[in-house]
Amino acid sequence: MKKVIYPGTFDPVTYGHVDIVKRAVDLFASVVVTVAVNPTKQQLFTTEERVNMLNDSLIGYNTVTVDSFEGLLVDHAKEVGATGIIRGLRQVSDFEFEFQMALMNRKLADDIATIFLMPHEKYTYLNSTIIRNLASLKADVSDFVPPIVQEALKKKFG
Repeated sequence: MKKVIYPGTFDPVTYGHVDIVKRAVDLFASVVVTVAVNPTKQQLFTTEERVNMLNDSLIGYNTVTVDSFEGLLVDHAKEVGATGIIRGLRQVSDFEFEFQMALMNRKLADDIATIFLMPHEKYTYLNSTIIRNLASLKADVSDFVPPIVQEALKKKFG
């Protein structure tokens, strides 16, 4: 596998996401981090803001590109020439949903493999929802998100 895609809402990007990217970069020639656009979900940050935060958070990862997509993930993976989809697993409870999605993606495009990566254990409890909640309550999130994300959260929540 030369190119993989790492999709997510990244609302906002956390150090757990960055850790998964680092692991993917160590394994694959090219990684496309792609922001999923879901019009049925209300996001804190716009697609453009999330793409910009990812680009800033991933400076120095020369084999990483960041984009966004709307629609079927497997269609986007084909468009960018990816042969694999990276999915992060933080805990056992993530596996059931991710396994179901992997099987559906295989049914839709069996030439695209799903690869599960686990972040460092210090990020296993971390997710974007928790970060948004902490930031809305004015908690210090600097240990959990890159500086640009911390500043963006401060602006959103005053």
